[in-house]
Amino acid sequence: MDLLLLEKALVGMFVTIVVAISISKIKGKRFNLPPGPIPIPIFGNWLQVGDDLNHHNLRELAKRFGDILLLRMGQRNLVVVSSPELAKEVLHTQGVEFGSRTRNVVFDIFTDKGQDMVFTVYGEHWRKMRRIMTVPFFTNKVVQQNRLGWEEEAAIVVEDLRNNLEASTTGVVLRKRLQLLMYNNMYRMMFDKRFDNMEDPLFNKLKLINAERSRLSQSFDYNYGDFIPILRPFLTRYLNNCKDVKERRLRLFKDHFVDERRRLIGTMSKKKLVGGVKCAIDHIVEAQENGEITEDNVLFIVENINVAAIETTLWSMEWAIAELVNHPNIQSKVRDELDSVLKDGVQITEPDIRNLPYLQAVIKETLRLRMAIPLLVPHMNLQDAKLGGYDIPAESKILVNAWWLANNPDHWNKPQEFRPERFLEEEENVEPSGNDFRYLPFGAGRRSCPGIILALPILAITLGRLLQNFELMPPPGQSKIDTTEKPGQFSLQIFNHSTIVAKPRSL
Repeated sequence: MDLLLLEKALVGMFVTIVVAISISKIKGKRFNLPPGPIPIPIFGNWLQVGDDLNHHNLRELAKRFGDILLLRMGQRNLVVVSSPELAKEVLHTQGVEFGSRTRNVVFDIFTDKGQDMVFTVYGEHWRKMRRIMTVPFFTNKVVQQNRLGWEEEAAIVVEDLRNNLEASTTGVVLRKRLQLLMYNNMYRMMFDKRFDNMEDPLFNKLKLINAERSRLSQSFDYNYGDFIPILRPFLTRYLNNCKDVKERRLRLFKDHFVDERRRLIGTMSKKKLVGGVKCAIDHIVEAQENGEITEDNVLFIVENINVAAIETTLWSMEWAIAELVNHPNIQSKVRDELDSVLKDGVQITEPDIRNLPYLQAVIKETLRLRMAIPLLVPHMNLQDAKLGGYDIPAESKILVNAWWLANNPDHWNKPQEFRPERFLEEEENVEPSGNDFRYLPFGAGRRSCPGIILALPILAITLGRLLQNFELMPPPGQSKIDTTEKPGQFSLQIFNHSTIVAKPRSL
């Protein structure tokens, strides 16, 4: 059976070579394509540049070929943009033309071919999903309704660390506790539900299956079948594994959270339901009951929040703590600001953030140097388009190297340094909302990340509470903690979840 499959694949590859050469000749006459390495039939540039198209490698390619370059990854065109001017063109000026999302074999499984909001193509479905998600998730009213919960979760983390002798002596992997905090922050918003501790069986089940989804989607193992469709039969086992994880994950969301909330609403009196504050899923289910979306859409909204809100904010939180531990002078400046502004041991709350510019600058600098999604979520043009004077064939994958835009020494002063002061001095007018196309931690334009309105206050409250109550240090025998980046597609995560000593302060 395997030999028969291999024979068919080889025949298919031969046919593809002939077709690819013919098409490349036709396209060579028709398109003025961006520069890039010379592709070879079938494989394109894949064998030259490899699987790991991370922000560092794409920066080096941009130095060779310019601010716009084309990579042929098998049968896929991949356009890399590395200048603020071209980023503005993709994300803003031609935001409609480049407003769709690329598809690949794995994300087609995890989103059921775009039944969510984050990874769907630009069009009526995206507009509908964005509208339905805005009211329960992405408004200032939502922030004010949920900030007390965020502050309470941060206070519980402080209490847990104070009660843990190990935290103040040999240290703990703080990320583990902050992961519980982020799940509680978002699940309280979505379902009015929280997990009591890190041993909670449902929390661990949820955490493990989300981690498996993340591993499968960010692996390099499936690229060959995505770039060269004729090789896709060799991915059967991998894709079946993805399908199994997707089904188990959606079933978990449905059985333990969505349906449980439906049952609870069904037992509530009408008077109590009208007078109380709805949680996010109530709005989403209401949209389903009104016929605007399907039950699958409801589950994929929950999926998006698990991936796009919990994970990314946790990565940024972990990076910020790592940088503060490795820069104790900066940590002291944040603490001094907190003590000066709040006084008498008063704990930071969401309204205080606007009066803490140095804390805000630390968060901005973390998002600049350690951008959670360094290439943003890839864009795509559904039709042939123009960009930077070049022709961009339809359905090209567009990567904006946002990390390089924010770390290019041509645009920033000593970008390799972790220096929050830059956002109080020469870059004081630059905001993470996309007002400057050198700095796009949440993207810009139509497909920017709406979660910015949640992420920034959650980061400030959590970091502020930790620094008010503890001096964060490396474990005994270490002067710094490891900040090696983890390999992977799409995200910038820390490789080793470091042990941190949290020495209590007397307030």
